[in-house]
Amino acid sequence: MTEMKVALCQIAISSDKKENLKKILKILEEIEADLIIFPEYLMGTINGQLTRDYVYSNSETLEEEFTSSIIDKSQEVGVSLVFTIFLREGDRVYNASLLVEQGVLRAVYRKIHLLDALGYKESSIFTSGDEIVVCDLKGFKVGLAICFDLRFPEIFRLMAYRGANLFIVPSAWYKGPYKIHQWYSLTSCRAHENTAWLIAVDQIGEKFIGHSLIASPMGHIHLDLGVHEKISTAEISIDEVKNTRRTIPVLKLAKRTLYKHYYREL
Repeated sequence: MTEMKVALCQIAISSDKKENLKKILKILEEIEADLIIFPEYLMGTINGQLTRDYVYSNSETLEEEFTSSIIDKSQEVGVSLVFTIFLREGDRVYNASLLVEQGVLRAVYRKIHLLDALGYKESSIFTSGDEIVVCDLKGFKVGLAICFDLRFPEIFRLMAYRGANLFIVPSAWYKGPYKIHQWYSLTSCRAHENTAWLIAVDQIGEKFIGHSLIASPMGHIHLDLGVHEKISTAEISIDEVKNTRRTIPVLKLAKRTLYKHYYREL
């Protein structure tokens, strides 16, 4: 497959995990796309905020109702998706993004860079992941990241070196000074500096900026969902990645041996 129809689900999330699950399952039944993408904190928030007690009480293993219901619905309707959960593993909870291909769990990414900035401290709730994830999907190579990861170009370049030509970034991007400008700059830059597609799906509501988007391999904002609850679809093409990488071959021209030398000094 050289093209893929993607659906960006910019939705508001409540504090009721079961209501959120019903909303997700309904969307999966109604939207026609090859890949459906949901935002971060999909299990729920308390008016846009998280507490340790709330996250731990709502966290689940991969086998429990929230994830298993979504995977089963994915198989039933024949759609692939990326969604997020509070993943419980033993006494730890991860902020995780899951890639499911028509009922088969293909990849689990545990958020590496936790939001310990701007008055927030995710590390008081979540355990940080330590693995970069790239997965084949319908002819694309998908690299997974979450929200605050956008501020760290290193992991996107590493995913690109592992073949990623599509980055998927579920987000809960809080409002604040310059936050919209940073959102556009970071998403566009991560896409263009790696000559890859980037899809960032944000929550919407009082606390979040919205503006879920697709950034092209040239860094162009291909689609922007604005500031209201909305679901939109678009086509993305591998050929556009190939053409951009021929025109601007930054991945080939990068001085990887030199970078390794200096990174050893860190």
